[in-house]
Amino acid sequence: MLQHFLSGARWNDDAVRDRVATWAVDRLGDLNVVLVVDETGDEKSSTDAVGAARQYSGALGGVGLCQVAVHLSYATPTGHTLIDRRLFLPSAWAADEERRELAGVREEVMFASKPQLAIDMLARLPEDGVTDAWVAADEFYGGRETRTAIRHVAYRYVIAVKTDHRVTTPASTSTVIDLVKRLPARSWQRLRTGSGTKGDRHYDWAMIDVFADGTPNRHQAGQSTLLVRRHRYTGTLSFYRCWSATPRPLHELVSVVCRRWRIEEDFQAAKGLAGLDQGQVTSWTSWHRWSLISMIAYALLAITTSLERSGTTQSAQVEFVPVSCRELVKLLRQFTLPRPRQDIDPEHALRWSVWRRRHQYQAATCHRRWNEVTAASIT
Repeated sequence: MLQHFLSGARWNDDAVRDRVATWAVDRLGDLNVVLVVDETGDEKSSTDAVGAARQYSGALGGVGLCQVAVHLSYATPTGHTLIDRRLFLPSAWAADEERRELAGVREEVMFASKPQLAIDMLARLPEDGVTDAWVAADEFYGGRETRTAIRHVAYRYVIAVKTDHRVTTPASTSTVIDLVKRLPARSWQRLRTGSGTKGDRHYDWAMIDVFADGTPNRHQAGQSTLLVRRHRYTGTLSFYRCWSATPRPLHELVSVVCRRWRIEEDFQAAKGLAGLDQGQVTSWTSWHRWSLISMIAYALLAITTSLERSGTTQSAQVEFVPVSCRELVKLLRQFTLPRPRQDIDPEHALRWSVWRRRHQYQAATCHRRWNEVTAASIT
């Protein structure tokens, strides 16, 4: 039955994808939107699976036999979820007519690089009403072609670039690593970029105005900035090419950088909770349908979690860690997903959930306090 649903049933998965994306956008809102692009790989045991080849995957930690897909995450201050994906078809696959036919690859599908797949997903969003957003991505997507295409669809961007990336200032043209060496000490500003179980995270940041490159025809130059992040202990540097139509403050650019990591959380949860990487399928249609129903399941969890967090009021005496997708799945398995059992006590399950979240909060608070003490002693 499932195989027929994935490969033989007549239904339009593209239309379903569009409806799910619209539903997610409506629930998460359209303020302070960051569209995050990244790819993830799923290990395979055979090249029979569509797109499977020996290629690099960060999820595998190197080169291996895997499928790689580029995903798009929609992130706002209230929550985030995956809303689109594209399977990467290596050039050897795209040129092999026999393999294409066996895997059911559509005739109109041609070879496209990962940045081109990302551009294709972003270009669809204005039609769905997403007209004001930042785009965030790692350095693999930092090429001029990608950045120009983002400006074509009227989005802003904060995209990581390599240390040998060249920029032009009113004074000179140089690599970003050489440019930052000439920065005076007063250019750096320390900002809090988030908090974890071990305490708050702080980095030093600097902004440098640079000339815009890749400006589309009949477009204004806008405001182009190089954003630099420095680890306060190791001194490790990271660079981000930023563009917007008007000048933006440092804290807003830093916020976009921080929210880029939301897609990593989406990958982890979608694979661990919704089976995104567990599809035992080999054809083009089956892959797209399996990934779609996994995305739908994860979107339901992610948005329900977001709504639960925004609607929960906590007392001043007792505090909890925010409810997570994993915690929500535990409760669903207790009350909804399995057949009800006579020995399940709903009150006990809810009390156990409250106890677990309260003690997680207390443990995280202790970690933060200890981190503050050790940080103060180092400085």
